[in-house]
Amino acid sequence: MTASIVIVGAGPAGVRAAEVLAQAGLRPIVLDEAKRPGGQIYRQPPAGAERDAAKLYGSEAGKARAIHAALAQFGDRIDYRPNTLVWNCFDQKLNTLSNGAQGIAPYNRLILATGAFDRIIPFPGWTLPGVYTLGGAQIALKAQGVAVGKRVALVGGGPLLPLVASQYLEAGGEVAAVIDVTPFSAKVKALPAMMALPSYVKRGMAYLRTIRRHGVKPIYGAKALEVIGDTHVEGLKWRDGSGRWHQVACDAVAASFGLKPEMQLVELAGCDLRFDEPTRQWLPSVRDGGRSSNSNVYLAGDCAAIGGADVAELTGQRAAYSVLQDLGIASPAAERLSAIQAELDCHARFRSAIDAAYPFPVHLVGQMQDSLMVCRCEGVTVGELRANIVKTAAPEVNRLKAFTRVGMGRCQGRVCGAMAAEILAEKSGRPLAEVGRLRGQHPVKPIPMVV
Repeated sequence: MTASIVIVGAGPAGVRAAEVLAQAGLRPIVLDEAKRPGGQIYRQPPAGAERDAAKLYGSEAGKARAIHAALAQFGDRIDYRPNTLVWNCFDQKLNTLSNGAQGIAPYNRLILATGAFDRIIPFPGWTLPGVYTLGGAQIALKAQGVAVGKRVALVGGGPLLPLVASQYLEAGGEVAAVIDVTPFSAKVKALPAMMALPSYVKRGMAYLRTIRRHGVKPIYGAKALEVIGDTHVEGLKWRDGSGRWHQVACDAVAASFGLKPEMQLVELAGCDLRFDEPTRQWLPSVRDGGRSSNSNVYLAGDCAAIGGADVAELTGQRAAYSVLQDLGIASPAAERLSAIQAELDCHARFRSAIDAAYPFPVHLVGQMQDSLMVCRCEGVTVGELRANIVKTAAPEVNRLKAFTRVGMGRCQGRVCGAMAAEILAEKSGRPLAEVGRLRGQHPVKPIPMVV
């Protein structure tokens, strides 16, 4: 097989990267787990079940349509392979699974545009049937045209919360509550810096107006959360800043506390990572032009750093231009690259303000009870982790994994790994950066095994 330029992901970043390469006369391979292009933010319904784009994507409907149509415009000049899971990266090759068939995709240049994943903080009742992530609730709405429940409570600590709430309400769903675990004062303080992108502020305000227009008053600064129910969701409780508990009846809860990059393939491809103190998470080390520490690998979109759909398009283009430059192929004038970088600098200032407006809710981590489940796959509780930290003096999270099996299950630590590190840092008194992260393992997602 001939080595190729391969792009993993057909969201805004991957699509724009493929477009630039095809325009330069190359034929990139685009591998995507979904059946249709668009990524998470512009996820499409199944073929034959299309719905009004304005209802699915709101003010971003035009951008969504453009992303959906981009690959098809190039025909066979782009080797688009949907429904293809990339589950490993080694020796400049990708292991793939498509329609039950294993495959190998070699590359000499790789652009990773794998997107992001909900950040999870366990709270009482979070494992009950009827509890989803905000991203999961959004997928159900966009891909299948359904709500995750008849009456849904939405909980979060990031800008995805008002977006999903407004989408549910505009689609005719019933929202029982919108609960933000970060303080309203942080948003007021960050507002001047957010004006680096006034159109984004205007869009956020529109989401809030939609929520209020439907009779839902957002709640800010929740100090604790608890799902009500024994076998399924029956309601949600939260504690306010004064210590008072409140509750609302609902049959589903959608919760997430920000986003984190999908970095398993990034790490398996040999790219360096760095700890980002403001967001309390590990991020890839991105060099000029979207280049990683591995000279053959480029990063674009939210897998490089959380930035949203517009940033994903820009970084997808930038990564593709870097590929062209590194291959010695004529690329756009310096003015175009300078314009992209200027836009990205503006977005970076806005993103810093967003991170300040939605600080990671460390208070929810510190109050986790010993009985609370952290790793659902292996059945590991907070108490078991704490006891093992005391007993073994595990210095970093991979050692804790060896003692407890946390992160050894189906999700490979995507859900529980960050919380295991938080618990280790809290109990041991070490800085979060010092206790490390669970190392990426293949397969990055479950695959069938033939015996």
